[in-house]
Amino acid sequence: MQRTFAHNNMSPRNKRLRKVINPPCIKGLKPFGSSRDEESHGSVSLLIEEYEALRLCDYEMHNHLESSHIMGVSRPTFTRIYASARQKIARALVEGSQINIDGGKIYFDSDWYHCKQCSCYFNNPEKEIKAEACPLCKSTEIRSVGQKEARMRGFAHHRVNICICPSCNFELEHKYGHPCGLQICPKCNIRMTRKRMRGGREIH
Repeated sequence: MQRTFAHNNMSPRNKRLRKVINPPCIKGLKPFGSSRDEESHGSVSLLIEEYEALRLCDYEMHNHLESSHIMGVSRPTFTRIYASARQKIARALVEGSQINIDGGKIYFDSDWYHCKQCSCYFNNPEKEIKAEACPLCKSTEIRSVGQKEARMRGFAHHRVNICICPSCNFELEHKYGHPCGLQICPKCNIRMTRKRMRGGREIH
C-alpha cells in the first residue's frame, strides 16, 4: 500500500496502519501426512500483521513492548494481534488446516522518495520495482530519501506538538493521547486545534 505525505492542509490518517518490515517469503503452508480428506481440512487466514507479530516475538525474540514500537502500534494492540496469530496457528495445527497469509491493515517499511515538483514524500512498497514518478503530480523529478526524513518533513513539519486557539492564538503544549479538539482555550473558551507549520513558518 503506497503512502504519501504532501505539504498542504491535509488531515492525518484516522486508521493506525501496522508497519511490516518485509512481505512474507511465502503465501502460506499446506498440511501433509493427514489421514483426513484433504477437502475437509479447510483453511486459516493469517493476516500479514499477525505474521509480523509472530516473526518479531517468536523468531526475532523481541518482547511485546519492543515489537509494538517496531510495528507502530500500542502494546495492547500488539498483544491482541499476537494472540490472534497464535490462536490461528494452533487451530491450523490441531485441525490440519491450510494457512493462507494475506491481507491486513499494513504498510511495508520500504524506500521513500521526495518529489521536487510538488514537495510530496511517498514510499515505494514494490521493492523490486524502481520508483520512476511521483504518484500525485506524475513528475519524474524525484530523489531517494530516508524514512526518517520523509516522516519528519512530510508529517511532523506541518503538524507540530502545539495546540493553538484559532481565535486568539493562545498556545499549549500538545499532550499525547489528548486531542487538541478536546482542549478549551482559557481565554476564549473555544476548542483548540493543532498548530500547523510549513517550511518552518506558521500556516494561517
